[in-house]
Amino acid sequence: MDLPSLAVILQAALSPNPDERKAAEQSLNQYQYTPQHLVRLLQIIVDANCDLAVKQVASIHFKNFVAKNWSPHEPDEQQKILPSDKDMVRQNILVFVTQVPPLLRAQLGECIKTIIHADYPEQWPSLLQWVKYNLQQDQQVYGALFVLRILARKYEFKSDEERTPVYLIVEETFPHLLNIFNRLVQIPNPSLEVADLIKLICKIFWSSIYLEIPKQLLDSDVFNAWMILFLNILERPVPLEGQPADPEIRKSWGWWKVKKWTVHILNRLYTRFGDLKLHKPENRAFAQVFQKNYAGKILECHLNLLNMVRVGGYLPDRVTNLILQYLSNSISKNSMYQLLQPRLDVLLFEIIFPLMCFNDNDQKLWNEDPHEYVRKGYDIIEDLYSPRTAAMDFVSEMVRKRGKENLQKFIQFLVEIFRRYDESPAEYKPYRQKDGALLAIGALCDKLKQTEPYKFELERMLVQHVFPEFSSPAGHLRAKAAWVAGQYAHINFADQNNFRKALHSVVSGLRDPELPVRVDSVFALRSFVEACKDLGEIRPILPQLLDEFFKLMNEVENEDLVFSLETIVDKFGEEMAPYALGLCQNLAAAFWKCMNTAEAEDEADDPGALAAVGCLRAISTILESVSRLPHLFVQVEPTLLPIMRRMLTTDGQEVFEEILEIVSYMTFFSPTISLEMWSLWPSMMEALTDWAIDFFPNILVPLDNYISRSTEHFLTCKDPDYQQSLWNVLSSIMTDKNMEDNDIEPAPKLIEVVFQNCKGQVDHWVEPYLRITIERLRRAEKSYLKCLLMQVIADALYYNATLTLGILQKLGVATEVFNLWFQMLQQVKKSGVRVNFKREHDKKVCCLGLTALLALPADQLPGEALEPIFKATLDLLIAYKDQVAEAAKEEEGDDDDMNGFQTDDEEEDDDGSDKEMGVDVEDGDEADSARLQKLAAQAKSFRPTDDDDDDSDEDYSDDEELQSPIDEVDPFVFFMDIVKGMQATDLGQFQNLMQRLDFHYQALASGISQHADQRRAEIEKEKLEKAAAVTS
Repeated sequence: MDLPSLAVILQAALSPNPDERKAAEQSLNQYQYTPQHLVRLLQIIVDANCDLAVKQVASIHFKNFVAKNWSPHEPDEQQKILPSDKDMVRQNILVFVTQVPPLLRAQLGECIKTIIHADYPEQWPSLLQWVKYNLQQDQQVYGALFVLRILARKYEFKSDEERTPVYLIVEETFPHLLNIFNRLVQIPNPSLEVADLIKLICKIFWSSIYLEIPKQLLDSDVFNAWMILFLNILERPVPLEGQPADPEIRKSWGWWKVKKWTVHILNRLYTRFGDLKLHKPENRAFAQVFQKNYAGKILECHLNLLNMVRVGGYLPDRVTNLILQYLSNSISKNSMYQLLQPRLDVLLFEIIFPLMCFNDNDQKLWNEDPHEYVRKGYDIIEDLYSPRTAAMDFVSEMVRKRGKENLQKFIQFLVEIFRRYDESPAEYKPYRQKDGALLAIGALCDKLKQTEPYKFELERMLVQHVFPEFSSPAGHLRAKAAWVAGQYAHINFADQNNFRKALHSVVSGLRDPELPVRVDSVFALRSFVEACKDLGEIRPILPQLLDEFFKLMNEVENEDLVFSLETIVDKFGEEMAPYALGLCQNLAAAFWKCMNTAEAEDEADDPGALAAVGCLRAISTILESVSRLPHLFVQVEPTLLPIMRRMLTTDGQEVFEEILEIVSYMTFFSPTISLEMWSLWPSMMEALTDWAIDFFPNILVPLDNYISRSTEHFLTCKDPDYQQSLWNVLSSIMTDKNMEDNDIEPAPKLIEVVFQNCKGQVDHWVEPYLRITIERLRRAEKSYLKCLLMQVIADALYYNATLTLGILQKLGVATEVFNLWFQMLQQVKKSGVRVNFKREHDKKVCCLGLTALLALPADQLPGEALEPIFKATLDLLIAYKDQVAEAAKEEEGDDDDMNGFQTDDEEEDDDGSDKEMGVDVEDGDEADSARLQKLAAQAKSFRPTDDDDDDSDEDYSDDEELQSPIDEVDPFVFFMDIVKGMQATDLGQFQNLMQRLDFHYQALASGISQHADQRRAEIEKEKLEKAAAVTS
């Protein structure tokens, strides 16, 4: 397409007629991959005779096409732009970047960034020389700096080898940059264009030194030349002429931007490279020079700049924040603190403290946009720019590092403010100063709680100076009173009436007419709920509390709000049952609202998205708290199903873990798994196949629940065919040669779930699953995966030993499999600890599989195989017995040990004892506790590890809490039943076997026999006790 035709189509793309616009878009898409298309778009962008609106459309298409197609996103993807077109773009784009208006320059800048990231230095070696040449041409300096900024930024966060190109960039360009910088600083009455050039130089310098100082700058003369210029910029006043009147616009004005970047750079040099505690020898020498020659001078300049705040002058918030960060970092350094000390009182009482006080801007925002006031108050990003946060940090650092000489002085200052406030008539009370004093008291909470004499005065301080403000006429003081009360909720109140009064005042704050007071009250309430020893204080008002919570959640999207709700749910546990349905309905509504906000604003980390995650987490907390009340799960299912259904698709990638936890609870605690819940299975399988392999351990949990708790439906349903669906996914994952061992660990666990839960009903699946298991076993490198795969074979033997052995012989792998199995069973570390099959569950599965072989008739099991199998089983049973005993002993010794959430990775010489759930636990409460543990263990235990050491214990995450049908099988009783069967059916073979055993194994067999009798008696006793408990 020629230039005029392309211009016509671009013009049509601006048409008010939607049909014309659509046709133009289709034409552009149709021709976008034709040769020269990209070049012609660039020609239109830079054509002086073209309409600006057309050029803008061209620039947007150009930018989007370059971003999408300049370099392939996949390794096997074909190039979509001809090399000759790329060359043409690279040769021309740099020349034109400065000739186009700022609006178009921004688009071209994005393109240059894409191209530099893809092509420099390999495909664009001439770029650096172009920059160097143009830095020396007065008319081209801006363009050269603009491009150099993009180039330097590519390496800002790169380290080690990836950073190498920076050294050549600095070597070639920094001498010229220094020369330009020097000339710019000397211009009298400089224009705003000069500020733009200096700002670009500052940004280039920042990117180049962010992670490491290039060796050229370690030359003291070169570094000093730069520092003279930065200090010049820092010291000189910002020109008054041309400053915008509006503070919001003024902070982005060129000369204030220059000031900000200068302070930013000096802070970075000081905190990262100017600290004498750094270990790198070259940095240590630099730090000494920086500390000696520059740190104090910068401190002096910073204090002079801050003085503008004291006298009512203007200083942008970000600059104030950065300067206070520098001062905070100076407190711990003796030489710097000595410089700071003479001016500390003025700094503290006339600059820092006023910054902590409620001000005109706060009042304006409070009145005009309380929602924005709340958002800013709880936004971590805002803290990066907030002078108030930096002032609080300075005070905290000062009392932490220099408390001896400053804490008492500062507290006396605050007490004096409290006194003046108390003595003044209402119309003259210093409300804003009181607000600042309360903020300071709250910020110093940790220090005051542990410092005499203050720690003994805290309750009196709250009663005298905080409690009265709960009824203050000033809304901001009511909010601050709630916040401070929350900070001190955990102190030991000598008079419980004071705790009660604070709690009820905070609860009253939930109904305050001012939104910020309600929000601060709800956060303070969380601390009081955590600290409350007698829930009877809160129980009577629980319905009203929840009501206020949901009113607030309708007004404000904030994850901290949901945290507070979670705390209440967690604290009251099953007492939340009457409210569970209402809570879930409200949280579901809040979730949809948050998601809609997040989608509208297209920000994954905005408050709406974060609050959405919080809503799901709170729903999980509620489901856990009512886990012993299955009927409630039936009630909440219709509310939660739409969320689960939608969020198990790609729409839910950001909340996938939280959604899977909810699905896990719903499939585990419901009385039965409904057909509606079964309808989620295909979505999980599709996600696992397409994009969610990282969530395989989380998906394993509900899949296990479906198969183990709704086995009949899993086996009989043919539309969809769940058995076939599971096979399709597992066979695809296990045969994928690109999958790491860690990625596929849940696959053999799922095969185990099928064999153990569907005994006698999936004979046709035994061979296919064994085939893929053995094929993957041959490729497995990590010992944990080898164990899991070998356990699939053990499970298959326990499922049907005759069928499984026949398949292994048919496949010609029986000898190979058993040799590997026995080799793995015998492998030990120097300390004698087993390398493989470390968990109780692993040993038990192997015991059951090997024992099942012993039951085979002589014509199926060769005589020479009988003895090694018998011996291996005895060894495993003894190891299992010891591990169970050790676990019971540990549990007795430490009742607080979270009911056995331990992993095998504590000590190398530890035998890896874990807590198994199903052996002895029959009692009702313990069983419920165990069910919760199962879910917690399922959800938390399958974490990947980067350790490639086959002997590493870290692979052995503890999923002992998983329940399965074999929990009801005692391996000792099972073994002795099989042995008695052998005696009955072939006494000669049995006697022959026993005679061949040495004394050690005969003794083991005798011991196992006695233990089996003991276990029989224990199991019978447990059954009787359980029956009696049910009857009573």
